[in-house]
Amino acid sequence: MSAEYATFGLAPAIRAGGVLANGDVQVHRDFVDFIVNGRPLLFQLSDLDAVSPLAADIPPAIFTAHVRRLLLEARAPLREGRYVIYGCPECEDLACGAVTAVIEKAPDSDDFIWRDFAWQTAEPADLELNGYHGIGPFRFRGAEYREALGQLLVDEPRPRRRVLLIGARVALLAKLAAALRTIGIGAEIAADAADVPPDELRTYGAVAFGRKVTDETRQSVRAAFDQARAEVAYVDGLAPIVPLLVAQIEHALDRSPQEQRRLTALAACREAARLEVTSTCRVQLTAYRMDRLSRTHVHEVLDEILEPGEHRVPLTPKATKGNSYVVARTSTSVLVTPTTPH
Repeated sequence: MSAEYATFGLAPAIRAGGVLANGDVQVHRDFVDFIVNGRPLLFQLSDLDAVSPLAADIPPAIFTAHVRRLLLEARAPLREGRYVIYGCPECEDLACGAVTAVIEKAPDSDDFIWRDFAWQTAEPADLELNGYHGIGPFRFRGAEYREALGQLLVDEPRPRRRVLLIGARVALLAKLAAALRTIGIGAEIAADAADVPPDELRTYGAVAFGRKVTDETRQSVRAAFDQARAEVAYVDGLAPIVPLLVAQIEHALDRSPQEQRRLTALAACREAARLEVTSTCRVQLTAYRMDRLSRTHVHEVLDEILEPGEHRVPLTPKATKGNSYVVARTSTSVLVTPTTPH
């Protein structure tokens, strides 16, 4: 099959971390995704929980080495000129599985070609058994390809994965901070942002307010970040439920373009949740509620592979009684919503 011309670009993306309903934790990863013909290449590889080698939390020297490999300025890490395109988000070990492809220069021009995509767990790759036969080959114009990757060598991505927690319930904030740190997000607790140096404020990506924080304190914190010229996302905690608050913060830290997200809409009433996905993917839907004694109840509503489009998922009265909330999760995005009466 001859390689057809495709557009090449890069965009920020995340592997969404979180505290799952069964108590497991999922590590948060920031990375740069490959945008082929206007869509994340990751979304074209069915439901895959993986990150590109261009992850923001690896040492700068290794990050640079990955970029230079993609530019064919360094040797391929695998046999037969194969490069890792996406790998395990937890350990990046080939034994866990990785999407690989041959990257080469076109023989008749300055173009770059990505071909023979495969799922690989050992060497050599078995294209007949594990090849992605419907993906590629892609031919990228050399100037466009080098410009996109070369920019990473000038300005390597350094997302701010720290969160400032402000609230009155110190015990809850301590549990939330511990949960965030467990999934790879830095968190500090403070009463306000007064007297914090501007350089430090600019290291935060989000500020989370507890429900009992006064309007005066909220305005003061926002003013401090504005004066420091620090752009952050502000989160108003829905309820004192740690997994729910983690999900809210994960959503706030997502810097990927809205049009390139898998999960784009979520709403819920007592009877059903409605969500929209843009590509085939695994979706987990979880309902949280608190009873009159402030005890948390968790209901796993859905864990299925959904096709692109809008979906209606029934909810039981037991899951949505009283003040309740729904969290929808894919490998790359999280959305949270309170349930409404109708």
